[in-house]
Amino acid sequence: MESFLSAQLKLIPEMSELLQKRYRVLQTIQLSQGIGRRVLGEHLALTERDIRKELDTLRNQGLIEVTRGGAAITPDGTSVLLELKELVREWSGRLQLEQTLSKHLQIKEVIIVPGDVDGDSNSNLLLSQEAAKYLESILTDDKIIAVTGGSTIASISNYVQQTTRLKNLLFIAARGGIGKDVQLQANTIASLFANKMNGSYRTLYMPDRLSEEAYTTMTKEPFIQEMMDLYERTNIIIHGIGDALQMASRRSSSEEELNLLKEAGSVSEAFGYYFNEQGEVVHRIRTIGVQLNQLKHIEYLLAVAGGALKAKALLSYFKQAPSQTVLVTDEGAANEMMKIISQKN
Repeated sequence: MESFLSAQLKLIPEMSELLQKRYRVLQTIQLSQGIGRRVLGEHLALTERDIRKELDTLRNQGLIEVTRGGAAITPDGTSVLLELKELVREWSGRLQLEQTLSKHLQIKEVIIVPGDVDGDSNSNLLLSQEAAKYLESILTDDKIIAVTGGSTIASISNYVQQTTRLKNLLFIAARGGIGKDVQLQANTIASLFANKMNGSYRTLYMPDRLSEEAYTTMTKEPFIQEMMDLYERTNIIIHGIGDALQMASRRSSSEEELNLLKEAGSVSEAFGYYFNEQGEVVHRIRTIGVQLNQLKHIEYLLAVAGGALKAKALLSYFKQAPSQTVLVTDEGAANEMMKIISQKN
């Protein structure tokens, strides 16, 4: 079947472009049920005429329904998306890009979704959707899963399937709170995952940063020692990777600390550690949570981050990331990373 499709592509090369376009239209409709024609065109940068033509084709094939409330995918449409996923991944060039990038970053796997989250909200949803699928594929009974905060990690919980199949899952906050939005803090996100996946959760209601005296005192508390023991026994960590200065701003860092980060050449941030372009730790904040030296013992590390603007931060972090890491990212970040890599070679 695969060789037959390859032969078709050689004979009719334009078929690949058309297939990918219709796949994106159908995929966007799936992500945004009840989407209107104008909004759909804006998402995909297609003219109203193109959108009307594609919607008519998909509707005639029974893949979507179009009502006053907008376009919605049918069960047949969902099946087609699933069946074509790997083919579109290969024809789009993402499969080759994933393999090249994972080899360069020296990590287990890279999964790339279409688009760029910097300018396409659907790409953010696709990031979350792919991360949720990967998480479901590795989960078994009796696992401890630590999650960090942030909108991307929070969104993943929306796409994991409600289940009672798995037993004794424990979701824990990988760190204390960051920022003022409680909904995006690790404590809240851990509870969201637990509620969806028949698990329990443990919270860590601590400030994200502590003075030296407070840190020393808190680490002696029994409940903190219990959390640190859980981190040692954690099986899976789901985390983001941030731009150093953006993360410092979110933490309301002082002008002095911001200047320190700039002078040190800070590029990326993860787990409260700031890294320079070479992946070296140049600064860290005192925080109760997962520590960098614990990562190498974790069975599965799932990093989720996208957008061309984050390419430098991603390359910085992955200079020292454990080899068992799986990165879910988008074309914007992946292409920009390859551009930077080729410029340096």
